[in-house]
Amino acid sequence: MAALYLELGSNIGARRTNIMSAISFLNSYFGRYEAMSEIIATEPVGFEGPEFLNCVVRYNTRKRPETILEICKRIEKHLGREDSPEYAPDGSRIYRSRIIDIDILLYGNVRMNTPELTIPHPQVEGRAFVKPLLAQVMENN
Repeated sequence: MAALYLELGSNIGARRTNIMSAISFLNSYFGRYEAMSEIIATEPVGFEGPEFLNCVVRYNTRKRPETILEICKRIEKHLGREDSPEYAPDGSRIYRSRIIDIDILLYGNVRMNTPELTIPHPQVEGRAFVKPLLAQVMENN
């Protein structure tokens, strides 16, 4: 078993309900989460839009990283997310508002960088709000 840290965010609709619904679905795949951070409001990064609510949850699992990503994408789609990643001509990611976003931040000692999945997630270092939320769930071991 390895610790899996997921970041959830929502800035469209009933944001808190979107996050809690996603966690309920995640619980059905991974068992009840072991720790959850507070849910905080943050400004969008890289685009103009409504404020996000964000949190981090920790699970323990043996699932493969690719399977975890597939589960996260399935839940996002089930909750109404319709967009797929978009990229600018320079290769940088284009971000937009979204009903739910589930990112794999860390997974045990896994290090990978494929076109589909990067672990640890680049936003662990790139977004100031992620580290404090991650610290909250790491403290609750």
